Amino acid sequence: MLKKRIIPCLDIKNGRTVKGVQFEELRDAGDPVELAKLYALQGADELVFLDISASLERRKTLADLVEKVGRAINIPYTVGGGIASVEDAKRILDAGADKVAINSSALSNPNLITDLAKIFGSQAVVVSIDAKRGANGFEVYSHGATKGTTYQLDEWLKKAQALGAGEILLTSISSDGSKAGFDIDMLQAADRCISIPLIASGGAGKTEDFIEVFKNTNVSAALAASVFHYREIQIPELKKRLTQNQIPVR
Repeated sequence: MLKKRIIPCLDIKNGRTVKGVQFEELRDAGDPVELAKLYALQGADELVFLDISASLERRKTLADLVEKVGRAINIPYTVGGGIASVEDAKRILDAGADKVAINSSALSNPNLITDLAKIFGSQAVVVSIDAKRGANGFEVYSHGATKGTTYQLDEWLKKAQALGAGEILLTSISSDGSKAGFDIDMLQAADRCISIPLIASGGAGKTEDFIEVFKNTNVSAALAASVFHYREIQIPELKKRLTQNQIPVR
């Protein structure tokens, strides 16, 4: 079995790390550079850095902050938010990121996935998806989970993989910030649609939630924010507990 990854997520707004519940009621969680350094030292496998208001406000991710984070850590990290073109992605990758995450821009221009994969390789292209259960299954949302789309989750997952995505970051809107556990049903449904790596996001509240998601789904990584930012879960202890439960970690 491939070793599972633990990925802290830094949601960035106005240069600060923030965290909310279901994408709302944001509160400050600290300096992104200092948090990135802390997580690298604690043994995080990767980081995800999302400028959460970039798409909504139609502005670009701040490349200088990306550079500062890159200089502070020695683990891979992914950057998303407002990346709408090959040029945007190149700027972020040149600044030090290992991968770019695209969400709203991919929904409005699916061919962007293919363009990025052809130039930078699929391994550098993460398609981030925000979804929640609707009347006919799981529905995909864009622009920081503020706008509905015409896509059902299974349809968009299959399309993203076919177009060249190397990885999927799937966030359950309903679970986000709830600390009630990952959305197992959604993750199991997603895994049945794709063969590329799947990152679980939304709902981590305790160590047992990580154990549950790795035991009951085929996700390759679990992402969380507030439980790490506010020291509710320490990464070394989390990895120790996962190992004790026969879950292989790096």
